[in-house]
Amino acid sequence: MSDPLKPLDLFRMDSEVAVVTGAGNGLGYAFAQCFASVGAQVIVLDKDRAAAENAAMSIVNTGGSADWFELDVTRESDVEAVFAAIEQRHGRVDVLVNNAGIAIRRPTIDLTLEDWNKVIDVNLTGVFLCCRVAARYMLQERAGRIVNVASIMGMSGGGLYPNISYQASKGAVVNLTRALAVEWARKGIRVNAVAPTWVRTNFTESLFEQPDLITEIQKMTPMGRIAEVNDIVGAVLFLASRASSMVTGHTLPVDGGFLAQ
Repeated sequence: MSDPLKPLDLFRMDSEVAVVTGAGNGLGYAFAQCFASVGAQVIVLDKDRAAAENAAMSIVNTGGSADWFELDVTRESDVEAVFAAIEQRHGRVDVLVNNAGIAIRRPTIDLTLEDWNKVIDVNLTGVFLCCRVAARYMLQERAGRIVNVASIMGMSGGGLYPNISYQASKGAVVNLTRALAVEWARKGIRVNAVAPTWVRTNFTESLFEQPDLITEIQKMTPMGRIAEVNDIVGAVLFLASRASSMVTGHTLPVDGGFLAQ
């Protein structure tokens, strides 16, 4: 007789290699900490070299296992080189979380093509580049999980302030997630996304300096509050772990009911 199912074991990531982009701070750092706490060897990637190193060292100092690399996800050759180094040093890539992202919040008629391209390059092209190279290693093992960080702004028209390049890029990430999930479903790779609401991090710091805006966001959110980092972590762990073994092509909103209205 087989051992009874232990549901919490499905969330363990012992001996797995979990790569997180934009993990030097904010949500990415929280994801990396979470994965380390359930046994993963975490790879912290960030454009800010010091932030990447400090984040990895913090995880190690609290008993986790972590390594780090400096990476600009918009540079194809750098993405290829860093993932090759990860594979050479750690032998595998089991999980990828595409968290790196930027926003340039301006009225559409004032948004320059240069700024549009900056956002698309990081939020969409960077996700594509990392998915593509990670999948090459995952396909060899016929196993892997990818979690893309989208946004409720990729699933709605927003309306509180103009943010067209961010919304367009995150909407594209939602459909990129679907397309890759279908392409790789029979090859052992699951691809999902989370779509957070506004979360209190350094990424949204300028928004939180506007009390009237925060009040309006709270009014528009059925649960009536702003999300904290830990509100998002559990959803990412679920999608990155064996607990979601029959889930692929899904974008999971973590939004306090915002999109349910």
